[in-house]
Amino acid sequence: MGETVVDDPGREAEAEDDELSPLPRPGTTLVVGPSNVGKTTLTARALERWLDAHGAAGVVVFDFGPEVERDGRLLGGRLDRFTDRFDRAEPATTTRGDRTTVRWWESGLWQGVLDAHAPRTQGETDADAVALARENATGAARLFDRAPASPRAVFVNDATIAFQHESGDPDRLLAYCAHATVAVVNAFAGDELGSDDAVSRRERAALDALEAGADRVVRLW
Repeated sequence: MGETVVDDPGREAEAEDDELSPLPRPGTTLVVGPSNVGKTTLTARALERWLDAHGAAGVVVFDFGPEVERDGRLLGGRLDRFTDRFDRAEPATTTRGDRTTVRWWESGLWQGVLDAHAPRTQGETDADAVALARENATGAARLFDRAPASPRAVFVNDATIAFQHESGDPDRLLAYCAHATVAVVNAFAGDELGSDDAVSRRERAALDALEAGADRVVRLW
């Protein structure tokens, strides 16, 4: 792992002249923190900055964010809730598979979306949660298989959803990001959804691997 940066999400609006910003920066940046602290917002702003500066050719977006309500609030949220850049033109192709959607624009922008489960929230038992995590890992692997071979910039929302089951390999994502000039990856970090169950243990291991492989880690709280 390279540098570690600790940031307060309240600074994001002021961050244009900050040493932390603007993201994206060269290499792989991992943005971590608990729910609803601004990880997806930060990733969306980084995506917009890259598109404005360099265009959409070679831009790859993986969106693994589940959308479920818990105690009256939305947990997670897809990246396209935080930016309108996916709505400015119709994609040239849209392909739907088993819990996956791939959209590709003539500009070169590629988006792979997983219709993700939230295993610990939706699973009634630990076994149910593990089964849902396996489905997520399988769907994410399909998206990795279909992603363009030579990305210029990679943006990933809710990365550890893809690796909460042992069949998911975070090193595969890190290797893919290494082919790009920049990558911005966000991931949940915390124990608010559980800590001792199999899904949480696997998630922590995946997060450790992502942190070890990133060039920098931005921690929000």
